[in-house]
Amino acid sequence: MNLSNLKPAAGSVTTRKRIGRGTGSGLGGTSTRGHKGQKSRSGYSKKVGFEGGQMPIQRRLPKYGFKNINRVEYKAINLETLQQLADTRQLTKIGIPELVNAGFISSKHLVKILAKGDITSALEITAHAFSKTAEEAIVKAGGTVVKL
Repeated sequence: MNLSNLKPAAGSVTTRKRIGRGTGSGLGGTSTRGHKGQKSRSGYSKKVGFEGGQMPIQRRLPKYGFKNINRVEYKAINLETLQQLADTRQLTKIGIPELVNAGFISSKHLVKILAKGDITSALEITAHAFSKTAEEAIVKAGGTVVKL
């Protein structure tokens, strides 16, 4: 093998189709566009969502509901989850970093503590929001609530 007999792998290099260069080329005449009609004309481009004149799906379906731009989305964590976390890791303070390390939330989530389950340990719990019953249950167990 030397530089004079190098060539690319078979099928890796193809020649470009030269359309509209006369009938002798085999690609003249209609230039691979078929006969007549809107799609054969220059400048044709189908509009997004166009269905051939049929009423498009985005116009057939009704509008529904709305998105509240002021909505605050919280990740819900229950008291039973906090108690289980405190028991397994021997924690007295539970905040956002502990929940992230345990894999319950991502660091960018807002957290709301809900009252499902029981809490027996006196924990200092830090979160963005608490339900009234969860707050009462934490204080009743001897813990404290810290809102961010």
